Parts: sequence; structure tokens; C-alpha cells
Amino acid sequence: MAIIEVKDAAFSYDGKRMIFEHVGLQAAEGEILCIIGPNGCGKSTLIDCMLGLNKLKAGQIFISGREAEALTPREFAEQVAYVPQGHRTTFAYTVLDIVTMGRTYASRTFAPPGKEQRKIAREALKQVGLSGFEDREYTRLSGGELQLVMIARAIAQQSRLLIMDEPTAHLDFTHELNVMEVITRLVKEQGLSIIMATHFLNQAYYLENAGANTRVALMNDGGLAMTGTPSQVLTQENLEQNFCIITEIVESEFGERKYILPLRNKRSL
Repeated sequence: MAIIEVKDAAFSYDGKRMIFEHVGLQAAEGEILCIIGPNGCGKSTLIDCMLGLNKLKAGQIFISGREAEALTPREFAEQVAYVPQGHRTTFAYTVLDIVTMGRTYASRTFAPPGKEQRKIAREALKQVGLSGFEDREYTRLSGGELQLVMIARAIAQQSRLLIMDEPTAHLDFTHELNVMEVITRLVKEQGLSIIMATHFLNQAYYLENAGANTRVALMNDGGLAMTGTPSQVLTQENLEQNFCIITEIVESEFGERKYILPLRNKRSL
């Protein structure tokens, strides 16, 4: 059974212009689904629909076989955790406090987090390489550190599916690699499912190269153009048609690594 399934989905903000329509996709247990596409094709809007922040104009979304709209907030939190593209810091909570907030749904109403909840939060910080950060003020973290804290909070939620919207959008190379390594471990070692919207197409190849079960959903022109493995979808022809760029797909000498080398913008020719 799919962890999440989107069936014939359509969405419009004003009821007139469709952002996307006839979108159908799913993610299985222990699978990464990378949603890619040009700016404005509806990737983040589709993510918001999966999270219940936007209501579909048509179609359905199922979480572990149940219609998402029928789930209580607690039932939804047990299944789905979210890592946003960015996070605005407010009050100077400690890092441990922020990560422990991922356990809120599992606590009794108005009850403070107990020892077990904080133990889970500490373990989540360990998984993203932030052991020792527990007492730091999260308002003083770097962008990369803050994003890892957001991922740790989602891990602490202990949901079966992580939905990430551009999780490395503002990160340097080091922190981007840290995030990609964390994602790979979560899938390969813990069997989590991850849906990740990204503009960095080589991330899909990185995950495939790392041995994670990875598929790509390519969105364009208000709908879903195709799905498949990174090697099937991220071809020179498809990149030229959907992104208007001339590329070369480069492989290592032994074929163990593959990545996209952008050469020029087709529109400038």
C-alpha cells in the first residue's frame, strides 16, 4: 500500500486559472519521491495540498489508504511530518525545546513534555549530527544548522512520511550535503518515505547514486509530465523540453556516479 497517493488532483486559487490538474502520484514505504519542475508549475502548491493547507478543486489524497480529509489532526501527525523551505525564528527557545515540539501531538492536552519525549528529541538531534546543541538558542543558529533542527523536529514526530519543500534552498554546499546524507539514512536505515520538492535536479541523482529507492515526478504546464527513476526522467531531451536548457549527463569512469552539467540556456540561442 502507498504511504500517500494523489488521485486526479486539480487546484486553483481563484476558481478560474488552474495551477495544476489531473495530477496522480504516490510514494511507497522506504521511497523518496522528488517533485521537480520549472518555477510556477505548482510544486509547492501541491505540497500544501498534501498537507491540507490547500483544498483541492478536484481529486483526492489518501494517507495509508485513508482519505486525508477524514483524518483527525493527531492521526495526520502520526502519519505525516513537514519540513518547510524556511523558518522564521521568534522567541529564543532552546534547540531541544524546538525539536521536542515535534512530540506535541503525542502529549496530553496542556501537559509539558516528559522525559521520554525529550529522549526522543535528543535522539533525533543525534541523527542529524547536532548532539551538543540541545541548550543553544535556536535564534542564534546558522541557516544550515536551523534547517537541520527542523529536520530533527520532523524526525522526532516519528511519522511514516516526511514532506519537504525545498529543504536545501538556502544552504551552502556543506549543509546541503549534510541534509542529503540525513535523507539517505532515513530512507535506507529506517524505511521512512520522503516527498521532496526541489530545484536542485542533481539531488535526485545523488540519492539514486547513494542507493536510496528514488523516483522523480516532473511537473510542467499545469500538470504532471512524467514519473520514473532519475535516470529515466532526467535525460538531456527531457531537460531541454521542460527547462529549456542544453545539458550533458556526466558519468564517472566506472558509471557509479551521474550528474547533470548545464551548458547553456536554449532561449539564448
